[in-house]
Parts: sequence; structure tokens; C-alpha cells
Amino acid sequence: MNDKKRRLHLVLLLIVFAVCVWSLIKPFEYFTWILEAAPAIAGVAIFAALYPRFRFTNLVYILVAVHCCILLIGAKYSYAEMPLFNWIRDEFGFARNNYDKVGHFAQGFMPAMIIREVLIRKNIVKRGAWLFFIVVCIALAFSAFYEFVEWWVSLAAGSAGDAFLGTQGYVWDTQSDMFLAMSGAILSQLLFSKLHDAALQNIEEQV
Repeated sequence: MNDKKRRLHLVLLLIVFAVCVWSLIKPFEYFTWILEAAPAIAGVAIFAALYPRFRFTNLVYILVAVHCCILLIGAKYSYAEMPLFNWIRDEFGFARNNYDKVGHFAQGFMPAMIIREVLIRKNIVKRGAWLFFIVVCIALAFSAFYEFVEWWVSLAAGSAGDAFLGTQGYVWDTQSDMFLAMSGAILSQLLFSKLHDAALQNIEEQV
């Protein structure tokens, strides 16, 4: 791997670290911060552990960094009180702060490329319609599992888990969260599959 790629990876890591530190300074609530930031921190730890043995394409690392920042911003303010989306709610007359919908869309959009890369590079599924379908199914399964986690935390923590659950009184919150994750996985593949294939070709040529 050349120095340019290493520098990019280091810059992405430093950006995520800086956002994490900023997010941790006077967050909405420290218990909520731990719950919301945990996936980002765990994700960085997993990618760091895999780095010596399995390095993803730059596209995946960029998407992961963006996803971590989305999660850490949500951890800072809570998904129901993100200031920009409070302004959007008030300015356009929405019933709720919809930053959590950005988070759930990202929950499908960014991981789709991770899933796609693992399936291709491990020769689990060939490129084509079945790959597209299976990536969407796995992303949707992860989204559904996260909804389980939100439910379990809310049951265990009671009112303290309400900010993590973040329904804001919307009866279809769970269903819309999963729909957005599925939509994100579909759109990600439609936008990035060709670019991703080119990046994967470069890796194959270097092996």
C-alpha cells in the first residue's frame, strides 16, 4: 500500500477522533452518549484490528468515517435534539426532529459497501442481481437487529433509555427506520457499485 493511501486512512482516523472528542464535551446526556457513540467506537476498533490483515478500499473507509461522524453528532445532541434539524422542524412545520432518519438511512447506505466488499473479496457471492439483493437483505437485517437493541435498552433502562429509543411519539418510527436503512442500501449500490468495482479491480491487480 502506497504512502498516499496510508495518509488518507490516517486523516480519516484523525477526523473521527476529533469529532469523537468534540462529541464527548458536554453532550446532551452521558448515558445517551455512550449508547449512541458505542457503534462508532466499536466500528473503528474492528476496522483497526482488521487493518493489518484485510484492508478495505478507500471508498469504504471514507463512508465509514462519514457514518461515524453522523453517529457521534447524534451522540452529542441526541437524535431528537440535533440543533440543525430542530431549525428544519420549526422552519418547515415538521412534527419532529428527523435527524434520526438521517442516521437510519446511513445505517443502510454506508454498510452496504462494506457488506458488498466482503462478499466479493471472499468469493461468497458473484457480482450481479443476487449480490445486489443479498447486500440489501443483510443491511436490512442489521437494521432490524438494531431496533431490537433499542427495544431491549429501553426496557432495561426505563425512562433513561427514551432518548436512545428516540421515537418522539411517532407510531411508525421502527418501521420507517428499517425502510430508510433498506432504501440507503439500495441507493448506495446504485450510486457506487461501478466506482467500487473499479477500486476492487485495483486491489486484485496488486495481489
